[in-house]
Amino acid sequence: MREIVLDTETTGLDPGQGHRIIEICCLELENHVPTDRVFHQLIHPERDIPEEAARVHGITIDKLEGAPFFAAIADEFLAFIGDSPLVIHNAEFDLKFLNAELGRLSKPLLVPGRGIDTIQLAKRRFPGARYSLDELCRRFSIDLSVRTLHSAKVDTELLAQVYLELLGGRQAHLQLAPWEGRESREIGTEKRAARQRPEALPSRLGADEREAHARFVAAELKNDPVWGWG
Repeated sequence: MREIVLDTETTGLDPGQGHRIIEICCLELENHVPTDRVFHQLIHPERDIPEEAARVHGITIDKLEGAPFFAAIADEFLAFIGDSPLVIHNAEFDLKFLNAELGRLSKPLLVPGRGIDTIQLAKRRFPGARYSLDELCRRFSIDLSVRTLHSAKVDTELLAQVYLELLGGRQAHLQLAPWEGRESREIGTEKRAARQRPEALPSRLGADEREAHARFVAAELKNDPVWGWG
């Protein structure tokens, strides 16, 4: 099963106020495990980056000099994600920005149902707890030392680990995948004949018990029992 862990960084909180995406990262999962396929791109927002936003992710407009506009990478982005489910921390936020960018280009929009929101998964598993990415990493003892600032690339790598833990952690690897096309092997098994006792064990039934059983079968079951003692 293919899924895409996705994260964005933006110039602000609301695309309706003209804010844009400045970084996007998509990390491919197969059966919940990261592959080596990643789509990562810095994007020029065609506007300024407010100072308060730059303090969060450390990206200034100077760092985006020469970066492509979203229009230049939209088709490559859509080809990478395909029709796979999108694993996102706070899916509503990222999908809102992505759809604003795609709508600006008259591209197909991403339907909300594609988003697997890890905040919602965490709320169901840990009611009443805190659900930030930092808090979930601490809960699962995931190393946060690389996250000095928000970064779409770093955050997708961390979120992939959090997602696996939310699904049951290392237990997820114990689920059996289909065996079509795989070579089946028996490991460490050896067939042996059952050992026979040299002498049969003596019966635990006495003569009186056998006689009483025979009378019961004859009288109550009319000599037609479903089962009986041999």
